[in-house]
Amino acid sequence: MKLRHIAAFAIWAVLAMPVVAQDFDVGLDAYEAGDYATALENWRPLAEQGYAHVQSNLGFMYETGQGVLQDDAEAVRWYRMAAEQGTALAQCNLGIMYATGQGVLQDDAEAVRWYRMAAEQGYAPAQSNLGLMYVNGRGVPQDYAEAVRWYRMAAEQGTARAQNNLGGMYETGQGVLQDYAEAVRWYRMAAEQGAAIAQSNLGIMYANGQGVLQDDAEAVRWYRMAAEQGHARAQSSLGVRYANGQGVLQDTVLAHMWFNIASVNGNEEATQNRALAVDKMTREQIADAQARARVCMSSGYQDCE
Repeated sequence: MKLRHIAAFAIWAVLAMPVVAQDFDVGLDAYEAGDYATALENWRPLAEQGYAHVQSNLGFMYETGQGVLQDDAEAVRWYRMAAEQGTALAQCNLGIMYATGQGVLQDDAEAVRWYRMAAEQGYAPAQSNLGLMYVNGRGVPQDYAEAVRWYRMAAEQGTARAQNNLGGMYETGQGVLQDYAEAVRWYRMAAEQGAAIAQSNLGIMYANGQGVLQDDAEAVRWYRMAAEQGHARAQSSLGVRYANGQGVLQDTVLAHMWFNIASVNGNEEATQNRALAVDKMTREQIADAQARARVCMSSGYQDCE
């Protein structure tokens, strides 16, 4: 399954006639091989015949510019065709286009309408998106309890984003009674799926001893996982751990390196902490930290220490 943010690309369909199924399979093999032109050649006739899941596929190709010039308006056109036939994935994708104003005028109420159609079919990404709309009061009155209800539906289906968000609701007591242990439980589920934001959040819980025994080494372990995925807040937090020698040996050079990287990635607190670290370093140490930061970033955060 190909993912773009919270939109998905369908690679499945219920196709009745053997020749239709064959054309779909040829297109699918081509798509998976990166031959988008051949995929489009085989799928467009099926989409024009009204096969909803193939229409949704074409919408995604136009949205992402695969085999065609990128065209949000055309993506919306194909998503709408599939969505009006009841395809949950296309309904969710059309909701995203309305929420972000891609190919249509931005319209939160319309986004909610399409998310709800998909969510009521049990489509987890739409349930998660609908929960977020209730948290932010976009297109609906703000309602934390309703947000929790939709997050939980998606989280119980294994959607990492919803699991993380549900953990946040338990941590802050929004829409539920505050429960740090329950927050940790949901953060951990998402973190173990590789969600960087959840890994960072779980690191915070270990650092603060909320819902778990306070454990600096475990905090560092989760911060590092998120930092190596490019998560700026986790990179900054890892820098703090090195600066203070919490869960790791104190190392101002590595602290500066992580602060520098996090600052590049937009974390303002890291920018301030980098300046504080500089006051305690020699020129040679600063040069070393800067060189390490360049190597770390060029390696995709895999060669950092």
